[in-house]
Amino acid sequence: MRVGVPKEIKPQEFRVGLTPDSVRDYVAHGHSLWVEAGAGAGIGADDAAYQAAGAKIAATADQVFAESEMIIKVKEPQAIEIARLRPHHVLFTYLHLAPDPGQTQGLLASGCTAIAYETVRDAAGALPLLAPMSEVAGRLAIEAAGAGLRRFAGGRGLLLGGVPGVAPARVVILGGGVVGTQAARMAVGMGSEVTIIDRSLPRLRQLDDLFQGRVRTRASTKASIEAEITQADAVIGAVLVPGAAAPRLVTRAMLKLMKPGAVLVDVAIDQGGCFETSHPTTHAEPTFMVDGIVHYCVANMPGAVPLTSSHALNNATLPYGLALAAGPIAAMENDPGLLAGLNIRAGHVTNQAVAASQKLPYVAPLAALA
Repeated sequence: MRVGVPKEIKPQEFRVGLTPDSVRDYVAHGHSLWVEAGAGAGIGADDAAYQAAGAKIAATADQVFAESEMIIKVKEPQAIEIARLRPHHVLFTYLHLAPDPGQTQGLLASGCTAIAYETVRDAAGALPLLAPMSEVAGRLAIEAAGAGLRRFAGGRGLLLGGVPGVAPARVVILGGGVVGTQAARMAVGMGSEVTIIDRSLPRLRQLDDLFQGRVRTRASTKASIEAEITQADAVIGAVLVPGAAAPRLVTRAMLKLMKPGAVLVDVAIDQGGCFETSHPTTHAEPTFMVDGIVHYCVANMPGAVPLTSSHALNNATLPYGLALAAGPIAAMENDPGLLAGLNIRAGHVTNQAVAASQKLPYVAPLAALA
C-alpha cells in the first residue's frame, strides 16, 4: 500500500504520524511511504532520516495526499486537509468527532474511510491507542496545574508540594482512568494532597490498592464533586466516555464556590471539555480566567513534548497501521477492536456515540464495510 505522512498543521503541534523507525517497518513489509518535507522536524528527524528509512520525500501536502492510499496523522484533519481526502483514502489518526460536527460533515462529504485512534479497542476492551497520549497528558496536567498556580499566572501563589511547615496544594482529579492515574502519580510524587473521584467503585478499589493510602478516593456524585472542588487548589478534568462528548461535571455556578486563583486543567477538552466554562486553548496562550479561576484547556497537550509523544504513540499504533496497510477491509473484519475504530465510511457515521451526539444516522461498521 502507498502510505502518506503529512506534516501536522494544527497550531503548536510538533508530533508526527510516523517516526523513521516506524517507516522502516512499513517498508520492510513491502509498503511505499511518502513523507512531507519537514514532517519530522518537531522530533528532530530530518528528511534524510526518513529517506534512510526508505521513504520518499514529498515537497507538499498535496503531493502526499495525491500519492497515498492511507494517510497516517496525529491530530484530526484540518479543513484544508479534509478537502484533500478522496473516497479511496483510509485516514488513520485521532478524530474526536463528537464535539466537532464540522469535521464530521467534512469527512462524510469526502467519502473516505476514517479510523480514529481513540475508539480502537484491545481484547480486554481498553483503548490502546489513546492510552499513551493519556499517560503523557495526565503527567503534563500536573505540570500545567503547578504553572497555573503561580501568582503571575493568576493563580493562588501556591507550591504544589508545599515545604516543611507549609501545607501542600490540594489536587482533585475527576476520573480515575489512565489520565487520572498518571496525574495522581505526578501529584503524589510532588507531595500534593490528592483526591480521585470516579463513578466506578471497582476502579476506586483498584486505585486505593495502587496508591496504598497516598490518595483519597470518593464516589462521583454531584455532592461529592461540589464538596471537593470547594477545597481544591487544582482540579484535573480527566473524564472520558469513549467516542462521546465529555460530561460537564463542573458548572459555572460552582466556580463561585472555589478558592480565588484555583486552577482547572481540562484534559477532556478534545471531547468538548468537562467544565462548563472550558473552551479550547493553545500552547501559545494556554490559559484564561473565568470568575477568578484559572482555566488551562490546551487541546493537544502531548504536542508540547513531541519527541516523547511521537515515539509513545508509534509504539502503540504500529501493529494496527501495518494490519490496515496489508488490507484495511480484511484487517477490520478480522479484528473487532480495530473495527471499533471505524468512525466514518463512505459517507456514513459508523460510531454510535458520534452519531448520537450529533443526531446523525448510524450504520453498523460491518454493514458499512460490505
